[in-house]
Amino acid sequence: MNKIAGIGKVDRIRLAEIIRGTKGTISVAEAANILKMTQSDVAKILSRWVKKGWLSRVQRGTYIPIPIEARATDIPFEDPWIIAEKIFSPCYIGGWSAAEYWDMTEQIFQTIVVCTTKKLRNRNLKIQKTNFLLRTISKNSMFGLESVWRGQVKVSVSDPTRTILDMLAAPVLAGGIRSTVDIFINYMKSKNKNLDLLLKYADSLNNGAVFKRLGFLLERLAPDEKLAVTACKSKMTKGNAKLDPLLKADILITKWRLWVPRSWIKEE
Repeated sequence: MNKIAGIGKVDRIRLAEIIRGTKGTISVAEAANILKMTQSDVAKILSRWVKKGWLSRVQRGTYIPIPIEARATDIPFEDPWIIAEKIFSPCYIGGWSAAEYWDMTEQIFQTIVVCTTKKLRNRNLKIQKTNFLLRTISKNSMFGLESVWRGQVKVSVSDPTRTILDMLAAPVLAGGIRSTVDIFINYMKSKNKNLDLLLKYADSLNNGAVFKRLGFLLERLAPDEKLAVTACKSKMTKGNAKLDPLLKADILITKWRLWVPRSWIKEE
């Protein structure tokens, strides 16, 4: 645990200028521009402030200020969404994190789900005391988003319908198919329900497994939504998919070309 040490008058003035001129995080380039110094010199200053406990290094070239009331530097982020926007942009907050934001789940998740166009080897990152689950998406998949203000920073989050779409495409983003179903049920009961928009989004995403999972779930959970079920049936691609890629599935529902766990059949 790094203790916070004293800082001189000149450094206090410089740090205050940098904090006023940045939003949430501090990059070497931003600090150099504010202080009118070379990036090399500024990098050394920022490194010194890290050692003294006034900044915390998030990743190479990116820092966050330590709150004045903190006694040590190993503290969690004030707002992980801001960190995600700064580090992984272009990106958006999705999955269970977005579901929490839109009140579609009462579960509390400690990990922040981030969908990003950046290609990252490590999909599970821990920065400071915050865990991030990362999913790489294409630039064409950056749709169905809303901008929200987190302090002075504008952050993108998937809208309720896009949140459901992402979970149908990758149930892991909800914590598995069981959680996906729970969140989907809440969505269907909410004012945000919009199956026409969901089908439109699914068309744009062009993921055949989505229509198979959605059609199967609608038939079980909302059989009166016949138009949506029919639309899913017409959009199915060839080949079989799994209800949840991470679960053992030994029963094939030929109507939906979907492998499901045996326990799902027993529940019929």
